[in-house]
Amino acid sequence: MESLSNKKKVLEVKPLNFMERAYLPAIVSGLATTMKHFFKKPVTISYPEEKREFSENFRGMHSLKRDENGKERCTACGLCALSCPAEAITMTAAERQPGEENLYREEKYAAVYEINMLRCIFCGLCEEACPKEAIYLDGDIVPADYLRKDFIYGKDKLVEAPLNQ
Repeated sequence: MESLSNKKKVLEVKPLNFMERAYLPAIVSGLATTMKHFFKKPVTISYPEEKREFSENFRGMHSLKRDENGKERCTACGLCALSCPAEAITMTAAERQPGEENLYREEKYAAVYEINMLRCIFCGLCEEACPKEAIYLDGDIVPADYLRKDFIYGKDKLVEAPLNQ
């Protein structure tokens, strides 16, 4: 097939000399690159012993916050579960019983609040959707585990400790 511009490019193939045929320059340059990286400071860290510095906008593990009186802020409105694109949040609402006024802010509270950390993509949409500022992604890295059921975090792992303890 002939080209449209009718211009031909003539390629000149030079024969390789002995050094180029033996690949010695390529081997030496590869070893030089290896030696250069061998004496550089390593970029990895020994994780359990050394902790890495995170940026200000790092999204870690979820935490359910309490107000200044030690009451849970979550009112089980369900906006966090609706805004979650991975559908990782499930909750069950319940009515506050007499005598529980010091535990919950409103008449309605989340009796069951679970986050499946295997499904969570740490996008922060639940944090933005919450009108009561009850959920934040301000925790540490989610720890590794062996069983899938251990990655479903309930209120026992998510609610922060009361201030008076």
